[in-house]
Amino acid sequence: MLMRTDPFRELDRLTQQVFGTTARPAAMPMDAWQEDGQFVVAFDLPGVDIDSVDLNVERNVLTVRAERKDPTGGDVEYIASERPRGVFSRQLILGDTLDTDNVKASYDLGVLTLRIPVAEQAKPRKIEIENKQSQLHEISS
Repeated sequence: MLMRTDPFRELDRLTQQVFGTTARPAAMPMDAWQEDGQFVVAFDLPGVDIDSVDLNVERNVLTVRAERKDPTGGDVEYIASERPRGVFSRQLILGDTLDTDNVKASYDLGVLTLRIPVAEQAKPRKIEIENKQSQLHEISS
C-alpha cells in the first residue's frame, strides 16, 4: 500500500498537476513536422474517448479540445492521483500557406494525428525565363 506522509510533497504534486512540468506539461503534448506536401501534427491523448475530442478551425486558428473523464466515478478516496483528467485544450495558429479546408484527422492508440495539406499557391513552382536576346535576333533576321 502507498503511504502519504509528506505534506510538502502533496502540495508540490498539486502544483505540478495544475501548472505542469517539463516532463509532463499541463497541455496535451504534440509533435509537428512536414511530410509529402503536408503539415502533420500528432497530439498525445491517452485514455481519451474519441467522442470527447472536438476539432475546430476558425480563420487560421486550429483548436483541439478533449476530455479525459474520471474512471472511478468520483465516490472514492484516492491513494495516489497523478494522471491528469478533465478538459484539455490547445490552439495552433496556422500559416496562410496551409489548406485548412482539407484537414484530415485520425485517432489511433491514444494519438490524434492531423494532416493539413500545403495550399497549391504556396507550393514551389518553376518560372519560365523569357530570353529577350533571342527575340531581338529573330526580329532583325
